[in-house]
Amino acid sequence: MAVLKAETLLSRNPLPTAAAAMDGTAPPPASSSDSRVVAFREILSRVQPSEVEAVLSGCGIPPTPEVVESVLRLSYASPAAAVRFFRWSGLSIKHSSYAWNLMVDILGKNALFEPMWDAIRSMRQEPVALSVATFVSAFSSYCSTGRLKEAIMTFDVMDRYGVPQDVVAVNALLSAMCREDGHTADAADFFDRVKAKIPPDADTFAILLEGWEKEGNFARSKSTFGEMIVRIGWDARNMSAYDSFLTTLVRGAQADEALKFLKVMKGKSCLPGLKFFGAALDILVKQKDHAHALALWDIMVTDSGLVPNPVMYNSMIALLCDNRDINSAYRLLDAMPFHGAFPNSFTYNTIFECLVRNKRAPEAERFLAEMRKNEQVPSPSNCAAAIRMFFDEYDPPSALEVWRCIIEEYIIPADESANELLIGLRNFGRLSEVRNYAEDMLDRGIKLHSSAMDKLKSAFYKAGKHESYDRIARRAKHH
Repeated sequence: MAVLKAETLLSRNPLPTAAAAMDGTAPPPASSSDSRVVAFREILSRVQPSEVEAVLSGCGIPPTPEVVESVLRLSYASPAAAVRFFRWSGLSIKHSSYAWNLMVDILGKNALFEPMWDAIRSMRQEPVALSVATFVSAFSSYCSTGRLKEAIMTFDVMDRYGVPQDVVAVNALLSAMCREDGHTADAADFFDRVKAKIPPDADTFAILLEGWEKEGNFARSKSTFGEMIVRIGWDARNMSAYDSFLTTLVRGAQADEALKFLKVMKGKSCLPGLKFFGAALDILVKQKDHAHALALWDIMVTDSGLVPNPVMYNSMIALLCDNRDINSAYRLLDAMPFHGAFPNSFTYNTIFECLVRNKRAPEAERFLAEMRKNEQVPSPSNCAAAIRMFFDEYDPPSALEVWRCIIEEYIIPADESANELLIGLRNFGRLSEVRNYAEDMLDRGIKLHSSAMDKLKSAFYKAGKHESYDRIARRAKHH
């Protein structure tokens, strides 16, 4: 494996951290709160660039390599002052390779490419070893300004400066190119040009696959993945590349292809980890693709032996319920305790809402009992919907059971459920129960809607029970 991991190469700026990591020459820098660093920074920020060196010479503070590095690290926004500080401090001390690389990076990040090359040429003349970190910085600076051709030309002249064109340099340039939107194809073209001379490693392919993932190009991703397997073979340590490839397929609505590759990977003992499965499930949930999500879930749990977390379970159960696959939702619910992912209120309410929405009254009644047994209660909105559904399905006892649950479990707000209950009982002609429940609801401070009262009035008046309705109406008015 290369020194720089693909995911690191794609995400970070080469300097200052990469320079130290790659050439191993950087000592711990002085703290930014060091009084010498603060003093030098104040001079650089308030003095005109043409006067910097004179003021620095008169300040009486001697520079040290560590202080110089810390000042340079804070000077990316003022390249002219940084150059003069670097030049002045170089009269007293011998700059480290890290300080030189910082100077190259400051100039490059400010698109001062001619001075950047002057610094690189000076490094070759000084007793300071140029390293791949120097060129990594140049690659990044060129690519960040869209000058990919110049970045490639920089790679082409590395060997003239005594820095080998090895796979680490190739990977660094590929990473810099892929970091910029829409340039993975340019990176692939460069790779095709140099791969015969410089054999790629696993990181090379991982960088390209991450680039294709970023751009959503599943056709090119498949081609790169195939070449990786031919050249590198199967290796579980290369999981970041597999994750990128599979994610590209899933995001590109190529879930069938992804599942085929997962089966092959299983035979090679290269199944990905929970990170990929979680990301892939999120994508499939957003695509509302419950069939492929369930197939992926089974591979994750059965073949990989991974343990999903409660969030993943709830997401899957919600997707299955949205697609009316209630039996699969039950299966996942039953499996949760075995994986230490105990169902919560969201889990139960998602399934209960699905049963209510699909008018599966007998199952909803049983499931409500199971919920309460497991100390979970339906949400206020689910209660109101369930009462309405039970009356629609000619099951007043179950509707009354929901109301009993609301009272016993103190589920609030209860207004919607209360009004649904009264209307349901009214539709069944059970006016004496309407009167009793309405009185109790008013005692509990529950508000009766005007729309519900209009329906009750019609029924009570039609039955000749004006007084019963009027009593309820008077109390409701003053509630």
